[in-house]
Amino acid sequence: MTSIPLVDLSAQHAVVAEEVLEGFQQVLAAGDFIGGKAVAAFEEEYANFTGARWCVGVANGTDALEMALRAVGVGVGDEVVLPANTFIATAEAVVRIGAVPVLVDVDDEALLLDAAAVDGVVTERTRAVLPVDLYGQVAPFEQLPSTLLEHGVAVIEDGAQSQGATRNGQSAGTFGVMAATSFYPGKNLGAYGDAGAVLTDDEDLAREVRLMGAHGSPAKYVHTRAGFNSRLDTLQAVVLRAKLARLGGWNEQRREAAARYGSLLAGMQGVRLPVTLPGNEHVWHLYVVRVPERDAVLRHLQDEGVGAAVHYPVPVHLTPAMERLGHGPGDFPVSEQAATEILSLPIFPGITAEQQERVVDVLAAALRTVVG
Repeated sequence: MTSIPLVDLSAQHAVVAEEVLEGFQQVLAAGDFIGGKAVAAFEEEYANFTGARWCVGVANGTDALEMALRAVGVGVGDEVVLPANTFIATAEAVVRIGAVPVLVDVDDEALLLDAAAVDGVVTERTRAVLPVDLYGQVAPFEQLPSTLLEHGVAVIEDGAQSQGATRNGQSAGTFGVMAATSFYPGKNLGAYGDAGAVLTDDEDLAREVRLMGAHGSPAKYVHTRAGFNSRLDTLQAVVLRAKLARLGGWNEQRREAAARYGSLLAGMQGVRLPVTLPGNEHVWHLYVVRVPERDAVLRHLQDEGVGAAVHYPVPVHLTPAMERLGHGPGDFPVSEQAATEILSLPIFPGITAEQQERVVDVLAAALRTVVG
């Protein structure tokens, strides 16, 4: 039995291996390890790719979120609105500052932040709203309350899963005053370790993030503020430059694979297909269906060598680390119900039609066995 991985990074590496090796050799020869030329080049190239004026490379996506929040002035006791259906890092970045995550539910179709619910939770302590681009499509930013700006509430985009996506022709990474992204290896644009970036059109905010991530130091041994150490590694920048040049093509392969799944799964009883919001160009970081008896279906798939997974099995408010928020079951029903049904099927650039057909065949067998 040939297994099918959830993500196959080896195929991407084979395409860029020679270019990456040459770049590594240049870095090693120059001793250009911190703040090297490749970092500056990647920052410029990724800013151009998104259409943002400024890109600041940082150590990882969680740092990127925290630094963006800090840059707009979020501090201890402030409130930040975010969806209950997201990876814990979105809320974790808020907590690390000493601020308070204020959760709202998601819509029942795309499972993105319910923008209509935001107005009801904004208070005088709200300092930012943090919509999440989930699974590869951009959140509905234009539906957020128009009063946020006049109340001094910053909108920051969590774009960790949407590299190359657009909404109404506007690129992910350019919504709100700042955006944060992650280059974790499995992302559409993934490094060979942890990496991330902050994007903005505001030069002062970009400068603040860069200063913050370099121990608050604009020059060696000059520290104008208390910062910390969060910089994009030069070797990772080499990898990201090589992959960025191919990201458009790889995203198109993901779209083709998603369309194939849509055709293969059409009409399959028990399977709820993913929904793309009108105006969105999806990049399919994940292909997430919804099925009954999800855990049993998942076990069947994995037993048959299909690398399915769940993103994410526990909503933020029911995660033990977030008990401090005081929520319980029933508080965010759409997120809670989705968490029992969502199932991520294998998708990656280079996945073959035969692999996808086998995934669908095994899923159909699992549903017949488990659901009947």
